[in-house]
Formats: sequence, structure tokens, C-alpha cells
Amino acid sequence: MHNELALFTDLYELTMVQAYFEEEMHDEAVFSLYTRRLPEQRNFLLACGLDTVLEYLEQLHFTDADIAYLATLETFSDRFLAWLRQLRFTGSVHAMPEGTPLFANEPILEVQAPLPEAQLVETFIMNQIHVQTVLASKAQRVVHAAAGRPVVDFGPRRMHGIDAAMKAARAFTIAGVAATSNVLAGKQYGVTVTGTMAHSYIQAHDDEAAALRAFATLYPDTVLLVDTYDTLAGVEKVIALAETMGSDFSVRALRLDSGDLLALSKQTREMLDRAGLTKVEIFASGGLNEQRISRLLSEGAPIDGFGVGTSMGVAKDAPDLDIAYKLSEYAGKGRLKLSSNKPIWPGRKQVFRSVEDARDVVGQADEELAGRPLLQTVMRNGERTAAGRVSIEEASEHARKEIALLPERVRDIAPADPPYTVEISAVLSRHKQRLEEEKKEGG
Repeated sequence: MHNELALFTDLYELTMVQAYFEEEMHDEAVFSLYTRRLPEQRNFLLACGLDTVLEYLEQLHFTDADIAYLATLETFSDRFLAWLRQLRFTGSVHAMPEGTPLFANEPILEVQAPLPEAQLVETFIMNQIHVQTVLASKAQRVVHAAAGRPVVDFGPRRMHGIDAAMKAARAFTIAGVAATSNVLAGKQYGVTVTGTMAHSYIQAHDDEAAALRAFATLYPDTVLLVDTYDTLAGVEKVIALAETMGSDFSVRALRLDSGDLLALSKQTREMLDRAGLTKVEIFASGGLNEQRISRLLSEGAPIDGFGVGTSMGVAKDAPDLDIAYKLSEYAGKGRLKLSSNKPIWPGRKQVFRSVEDARDVVGQADEELAGRPLLQTVMRNGERTAAGRVSIEEASEHARKEIALLPERVRDIAPADPPYTVEISAVLSRHKQRLEEEKKEGG
């Protein structure tokens, strides 16, 4: 899938790589990927996108057509292009497993490789970790608000392009979303797909009752959409259909897609129960997000599942992260910037999580601190390790367990008060301070 994506990079990555090549700067570098701050609407983020990154790194190469195109730019020497044609990723990646909750200034992953290799892959890594982490983090909030009721991804039609819709289905599954309407995602990732009808099916028939009957006959265990014209009248037609079909009636649920979902769900439940259709569930959709779902359930809406589209699919309230991929070590020496409000913690790092204290400490990779180390070596010498071969199901289960370990105030969709604690170790702080002093002194 990623065998021809080497050119998905910013041009300045290639101009820098050629400069490194000419200056023979091939020593090992460490780049850290992290987000500088959490969006105001997020208590934590959910790491996602690692599998996509590792697949890309395994297959990274420039084709003859890529090299021919680069030659037309008249920026790169023949000697450099010949070297680039042979380039493969040979480094290591240390990363939080997908589904791990993370906080600001914690490395999501670190790339440890010869400088040109580590530089070249910046654009793809940032792109994929960013979009999948944004979407997984949003979906987790929706899943939390649903309080155990299934959530279905209805968003592909309004997402920002095919790749976003595909990666969203993957990220949503890791975050706990039960299924997607995206059939290609089902084929490619093995995620559960679901879907029944849209309003156009009802509209295409001259009679709503006839449409419901035809669909329920073709798909007995289905979900019927009842709000095309008049929601409660639609419910009555389903009840009448159940009486007509008798034991052959096995409709699983009714879907409410508009109107006052609180009032309509209560009225629908009463009507179904009164007709003896207690096993027919109520599924709601239409402009839903985590706040609206939470409010519906807190007010007693008898809704058994939710379809969520645009709000989750574009992470409407927090669609981007202040994410950065920064050089933190080269040729064995820590590197940093002195720009204000943009700290870089030098060297390879580790994040230690103490569940009992509800606290993370970011330290140097070789430190031994209290808590559980979160970053794992998922790639070594350009090949995945066992830790880098995790299924979507395993990542989803990991997310479920790790989120459950967070304090309740952090898991909640309301702002956490106080926020989760993240500290920098004394050793890492001193290391950074020494480097800053050297730079200020002209070193």
C-alpha cells in the first residue's frame, strides 16, 4: 500500500537530506514526535497511527519514476539521486503502543536512525500520527459518553477525503467504536461494517408502509428508519407490520434520525412496549456528538445505540494538534531549540506512568524511575519487532484497559480539575539546562 509514497514529503526535507549527503552527515539522530499542549476540549489523547507508520517505513523506497521526477526539479545532483534510489529505512522506532492515553510533551514516538533517513520521514509520520490520534481521541469521548451502548461510524461521506475516512474507521475501532458504514475499511482493516437504509429508500416508494415491509422481508434482522415523514406515524406502521408478519417479524431496531430525540425515543419506547415489541431497540443518529449523547442519556432517553457522523469524523471541536517532530540528538549529543514556549527535551526519552499516583514522568531513556515505561521498541534495523506487530483488536483492548486506569475526572468529557500530572525528571531537566547554558555561551 505504501510502496510508492516516498515523494509524500515536503520539499525541504529532500533539500536538507541532500545537504546532509554532501556534508557526509550520516551519524545517528533521534527525532521526537509529541504534542506541545492538549486542546482545551481534551483531557488526554489516544495514541494512534503507529501501524501505518511502521508499514510505510518497512516499504520506503524511491522508484525510477520518482527519481526521474526529482531530476526535473533541477535541484538535486545526479550523484545524490543515485544514492537516494538505493535508500531504505534502517533505523529504530520507540513508541507508545496504539491505544495508549498520552498527554502534552510526552513522546508519542521517537525515531532513531541515520540523520538523512530520520529527516526524510517527518512529513508522513506527522501526517498519519496526527490524523489518527485526533480521530481516535474524539471517538473515545463519544464512546465514553455512550456509556456502554454501541457507537457506529456514520461519517465517511463528510470526512476530508478518502484517506481520512479510511484511517478514521481504523482509529475509531481502536477507540472502541463498534462498527463503521465504510465497506472498504471493512475489507482493508477487518473492522465490523454495518448499515441498512437511508431516507431515499423510503422516498423512492409511493407508500412508506410498503417500503418498510419490503425491506424487512428482504433483510429480516434489520434496522428500520422511521422519521422520513412523521416519526411516530412511522413507528405505528412498524407496529402494524409486526402484527401482519407475526412470527416472521424480527426487526432488530428502529432508527430515529431527527427531531427531539429525547421525547421521540421515550414515546417510541412506550409504543413498542405497549405493542409487545420489547426486544426492538432504538437507535439514534443525526447531528450527535459526545455532549448531546451524554445529555440524552442523563435525561433518561431509552436509546440503545448511536450513529455518529460529521462531528466525530472531522473531530469538529478539536480538529488539530500542536504536534511537532523535532531533532533531540545527533551524533551522540543532545540537541535543542531556545525558542520561547517551544521546548525540546534532548536525547532519547522514556515516559514512566504511575497509576497509583495518577502521574507521568518524562525522563531519559536510560533512567530507572518509578512507574511503568510506556515507550516500546517497535522497530529495529528497519524491521518491526514483536511489539510492532499488534492487531486492531489487540490495540482496542489495550486502549480499553489503559483508559480504565485513568482517574475518573480525566476519563470524563468535562474538563479535568485538576488536569493529569506530567513531570520532567530531574536528570532530564539538568541535561537540558546544561545544553542551554552551552548554547548561550556560544557552544
